[in-house]
Amino acid sequence: MIQPNPESRFALCIENKDSEDLEKRKIYVVVPDEEAAKEGYLRVVDESGEDYLYPASYFILVELPAEAQEALRIAG
Repeated sequence: MIQPNPESRFALCIENKDSEDLEKRKIYVVVPDEEAAKEGYLRVVDESGEDYLYPASYFILVELPAEAQEALRIAG
């Protein structure tokens, strides 16, 4: 079994106002970005397959079991 990457974080989208590349109720991979976090943003890999900044208020950070993390990495 593949062990979870402690650097991997995931976020559930709860808002997508003015953001066509986000889907509500979908889980996204969060890319670490300390500077963005200080400004109230999260860098996530969106529907385009690229990572972009979005308001942190659009997401809830979630912890996932290792199997779910791996499935999301494979699907991406």
